[in-house]
Amino acid sequence: MNIIILSRNPHLYSTQRLVEAAKQRKHNVEVIDPLKCEIIIEKRNPAILYKGRTLENIDAIIPRIGASVTFYGTAVVRQFEMMKVFSVVESQALVRSRDKLRSLQVLSRAGLGMPKTVFSNYTKDVAEVIEYVGGAPLVIKLLEGTQGLGVVLAETNNAAESVLEAFNGLQARVIVQEFIKEAKGADIRAFIVDGNVVGAMKRQGKEGEFRSNLHRGGSANIIQLTDEEENAALKAAKALGLGVCGVDMLQSARGPLILEVNSSPGLEGIEAATKKDIAKSIIRYIERNV
Repeated sequence: MNIIILSRNPHLYSTQRLVEAAKQRKHNVEVIDPLKCEIIIEKRNPAILYKGRTLENIDAIIPRIGASVTFYGTAVVRQFEMMKVFSVVESQALVRSRDKLRSLQVLSRAGLGMPKTVFSNYTKDVAEVIEYVGGAPLVIKLLEGTQGLGVVLAETNNAAESVLEAFNGLQARVIVQEFIKEAKGADIRAFIVDGNVVGAMKRQGKEGEFRSNLHRGGSANIIQLTDEEENAALKAAKALGLGVCGVDMLQSARGPLILEVNSSPGLEGIEAATKKDIAKSIIRYIERNV
């Protein structure tokens, strides 16, 4: 098959592993920067130009679209879909997952557990918002934040009010979430491919850090999910329509709580923790569907 990986950086671990896995299974693979694609919109003849040539006879794409280029990257994925090319992450699911507020609403409608969350339109009544999520400590997240950036732990009500008032003054949209103390600065990532959990790890934030992101100094170890955790992860992926994703959860006294669902999850941490060939699982997912 002819497979295209949409990635701005061919040297990233995840991109290189996908290239390697595709070649091992005897497929032709090419890494293409989605921002250098020209979208040709024509009646019954959608096309994509890349560096002066028309992309033809493509069987599948693997979108690795960064959050900062979601708009154009999604348009490129949509164009491939119009050309009847299989995508491991559908354009609509990509858009849905990138909108933190919308994805939480979808997950809530699906009956999934999550931390108490408040979103408001620059409200002046910050005390009421703080009270609703159970008071401090609480977590404040920028809607556009990624990889742990734009996430603040407010340890007192006064600190929470100050941070919220500052964000409101900057007209930065935020969500406010309860702090799950019993999670102890750790979360779980379940990696899902085609309706199956192909790997799971527990990520622990470094001492004094409540964010568990690996590139912020956190560590990761393989974990065996409980039935409840596995079901929650699969249900979250299905609710958002994602064939490949990472579902981030907190372990709490009331069961697994979904934090977010990542539509371009990195492979390095999960492969290192689980010692599993996750890239191969993604290529096999393509083989089953093309």
